[in-house]
Amino acid sequence: MEKTVRKVPFHDQPSDASYWRDQSPQKRLAALEQIRREYHDWPDDAPPRLQRVYSVVERS
Repeated sequence: MEKTVRKVPFHDQPSDASYWRDQSPQKRLAALEQIRREYHDWPDDAPPRLQRVYSVVERS
């Protein structure tokens, strides 16, 4: 299988919201249930977290 990478501007990427709006309520709930199950499989002492993103802004 040939790997293909495509670089597009951020504003040209398809929206996740539009994808989920097009899904049936059953598919949305199934995805939510999958996320919930994965969350409960994490070890109690160190759940994975999203990387913290920040920027420093100078005020004048």
